[in-house]
Amino acid sequence: MATTVPNATAVRLDGASLTREQVVAVARGASVVLDAAQLRAVQRTADFLAEQVRRQEPLYGVSTGFGSNADRLLGAHRLRGDGDAGTTLHEELQENLITTHAVCIGEPFPEDVVRAMLVIRINTLMKGHSGVRSSTLEAYAAMLNAGIVPVVPKLGSVGASGDLAPLSHLAIVLLGQGEAFFRGERLPGGEALKRAGLSPIRLSYKEGLALNNGTAQMLATAVLCAARLETLVDLADRCAAMTIDAFAGRRRAFDAHVHALRPHPGQVASAANLRTLLDSSTLSDIAYHLVPRAKPWLPSSWPNASLAALSFDIGWDWVPADQRHGRERFYQRFKPFRGGKKHQPQDSYSLRCAPQVHGAVRDALAQLQRVVDVELNAVTDNPLIFPDLEGAKHIEDQVVSAGHFHGMPIALAMSYVKAAIPVLASISERRLNKLVDPATNDGLPAFLSGNEDGTDSGYMIVQYTAAAIVNDLASRAHPATVYSIPTSANAEDHVSMGANEGRHVLDMSADLAKVLALELMTAAQALDFRRDMIEAARRLAREADLATFASKVGNAPPDPHPQRAQFLAECDALRAELASSQGFAPGREVADLHAAFRAKVAFLGKDRALDGDVAAAVDFVEALLAR
Repeated sequence: MATTVPNATAVRLDGASLTREQVVAVARGASVVLDAAQLRAVQRTADFLAEQVRRQEPLYGVSTGFGSNADRLLGAHRLRGDGDAGTTLHEELQENLITTHAVCIGEPFPEDVVRAMLVIRINTLMKGHSGVRSSTLEAYAAMLNAGIVPVVPKLGSVGASGDLAPLSHLAIVLLGQGEAFFRGERLPGGEALKRAGLSPIRLSYKEGLALNNGTAQMLATAVLCAARLETLVDLADRCAAMTIDAFAGRRRAFDAHVHALRPHPGQVASAANLRTLLDSSTLSDIAYHLVPRAKPWLPSSWPNASLAALSFDIGWDWVPADQRHGRERFYQRFKPFRGGKKHQPQDSYSLRCAPQVHGAVRDALAQLQRVVDVELNAVTDNPLIFPDLEGAKHIEDQVVSAGHFHGMPIALAMSYVKAAIPVLASISERRLNKLVDPATNDGLPAFLSGNEDGTDSGYMIVQYTAAAIVNDLASRAHPATVYSIPTSANAEDHVSMGANEGRHVLDMSADLAKVLALELMTAAQALDFRRDMIEAARRLAREADLATFASKVGNAPPDPHPQRAQFLAECDALRAELASSQGFAPGREVADLHAAFRAKVAFLGKDRALDGDVAAAVDFVEALLAR
């Protein structure tokens, strides 16, 4: 069939080499091709199983019922005569399994999740230990490649025996039943197959059980979430770097030799990322005395028309000589002025501890990725079939009932990530809050608005929205894995609830993206103000006389006063240093991110409706996730 023809753009499925990146590619529309050699191994197992049925061996899920019905052996004939005369009991068993188990409810999963489920399910069956025929896998691949997307409602899996109900919604379309999306239209499954030029299939021995017994839903959500979080953790580092530049913060806490003393992999990676992002920055680590603080604009604030166009005023406070006792060494390095940057050697935790917090989230993500990489090429249905097992003495050696469908390995890894998501959102919101709060933003305008008339709210309520999302994420972080509810008349007496965990985590990652978008929006505004304020100070130093420049400095001694001459001399030294400076800018990568963001969201000079800005910021982040 066409699905086995080599295609350079298709993802080749052989049951052993599927990657997270390939799942994402198929979720976004790539086609698949089935490895011809592995298809022969698949058929070998199906033929072996058929031979055991011919020999009337009692096999779970083949010649017995399922779950608590496992003690019910299929007879040679129907007890009632009302069945389909053209269908054997073995076929009816498999078809009934699918049709009765497709009972999920709620809104359907989006197309990318369902396509990820399909490729994962096909790949695990390609391992050749499930008993399906090669023709059944070819039909599945043809359905995927034709763009048929089964309707899979979100609620109904307990994560063991795998994702029975949602996988039944996948498989039922192969039978010409259920519903599917095709070319944007929701159709009966049989009609979707017909429009794609495909035909329904009949299930053979164990095929129903193989198709619906496994971890494909929880694994699909885990893969897509991991892909999103990989981008979002990097974005969190980028947002933090922009915020650090906007604060004119300190970089030494990110030094490599510092993190070598506590080398958690994620922490080391985030610290290295921040160093790269802040490389070449002349805003971070800027001398304290060069950073003015914002003051409300007044008509008399600036000496010429070009500076008067600014929406703020600036200023410093002079530190008199008699208040420098015990700090002489400090004032040998820094001039005696207090502006916007606090005279302290360390920033608050949300800035200084970004590697430790972001890095811990990276480590949680790495654990999920490790589990996913194993699971993608694992067999997760039951029973397992070993047609070529050496030394087998009984059929029970070759057809083994086990528990690979149990989703706990994935579920617990997702619980770890589930707890990490609100942590990353929380530290982002704390940085955002610091930027808008005049008590903590190191001299930036309150709520990042000039607000000379007292009418503007600026970015005040942006922080409210971030806080609301963080609270919601925190309230959803309780692990589903800790609350098992037995099923199937207690035959399945411990389940993982991994499907709920995966659904929660994928949804939560979307809300994390919104919080980071709000921090990015706020940090860009703050960075503009910080850069403009320091640039205004440079221009004033170059264009104004000493008296005009000194008027920006508070706590000045009157004239006459014993310290008046010292004050003016030190003001002149500050003016000369600013005038001779080459300008101050963020790190190169921060500047690139800022420029890209500003192409979508403009600086807020005066209050305007911010709903469009917020939507554009979220779209900006979603575009990063789609790359």
